[in-house]
Amino acid sequence: MTTTSDGTAQDAMPLSWRRFIALVVGVSLGLGLAVVAFVAAMDPYGLHAAAGRRAGPLMDSNQRFMYPQVVRSGAYDAAVFGTSTARLLDPVDLDRTFGGHFANLAMNAATPFEQVEMARLFLRHASPRTILWGLDRNWCEADADTRRFTFRPFPSWLYTEGTPLGALRQVNWQSLAAASAVLLHRVGKAPVRLRGDGYAVFTPPEASYDAARAALHIHGGRTALPDAAGDPDSAPRAASDPEAMPALAWLDDTLAALPPTTAAIVAFMPAHVAAQGAPGTPMATREAACKAHVAEIGRRRGALVVDFRIPSPVTREDTNYWDALHYRLPIAARIVAALGAARAKTADASDGFYSVLSRP
Repeated sequence: MTTTSDGTAQDAMPLSWRRFIALVVGVSLGLGLAVVAFVAAMDPYGLHAAAGRRAGPLMDSNQRFMYPQVVRSGAYDAAVFGTSTARLLDPVDLDRTFGGHFANLAMNAATPFEQVEMARLFLRHASPRTILWGLDRNWCEADADTRRFTFRPFPSWLYTEGTPLGALRQVNWQSLAAASAVLLHRVGKAPVRLRGDGYAVFTPPEASYDAARAALHIHGGRTALPDAAGDPDSAPRAASDPEAMPALAWLDDTLAALPPTTAAIVAFMPAHVAAQGAPGTPMATREAACKAHVAEIGRRRGALVVDFRIPSPVTREDTNYWDALHYRLPIAARIVAALGAARAKTADASDGFYSVLSRP
């Protein structure tokens, strides 16, 4: 406020500027509310998913945001947990082998903590018929309790009952992009990123397989799959205490929380021998101790524990893999069949593909 020479009060800001600022604020507020309403209407993370209300299309690239709605839909009574080494296990094959209705909830580079959070969410929304847990070396690490997350965002609020403030938490550029993808899918302009049960073939087309390039990735220590880069079990880490494996206590607790009628299967996934600990090395010693611990947990909790992470005709053959961790699509079907055989038989695989560490 200023005063003129004759003593009359006058606004310092011209009326036109005040109107302009009011217009900008009003338009910004309107756009913000429109974005909130649009994201809420598209519901890209399935905040409204519940038993009897199916999840929407799975359009985000980060499975950590997508899978809670699959769980909350109540459509599945069986599930797969793990990292990208378990993602190719097709729920259709699992349904046929074990019965029930499987969802594949394995996530790229998932830490043990993230996997347990997913399993706990599943147990709150289902009375599972079967669970299948694919283990990698990260379960055996001494620092699993401090390395709980990766560079990928993990939305803890989506794993909390009621998803507190979810409508506001999901308003960001990522969810806006996901909501836009949902809209495009609904008008027939975009395919889903993941099938409704969480499954997707994330490896390159089998027709494009290049054995020489795969061998380079296997023995050169690089990943051939950009979407799976950064797997926490892709490189060994020093362990100050060779006996400390804190993640296994989480596995034990989660298996203990299963209903008595649930069939639990725990499987060390079949990494190529190049990614396994060579005999006599600290890595091999640690892996053996880890497997023994998991076998003891399995015996105590009534779980079938199967070990594919061994030298075998499958894991020695380069042409079965894209890189040292990720097997090709036909091997995934073979794993499911082998798990069915392991459940039905009392002996290890006749072809050496797996060994049974414990039985219920």
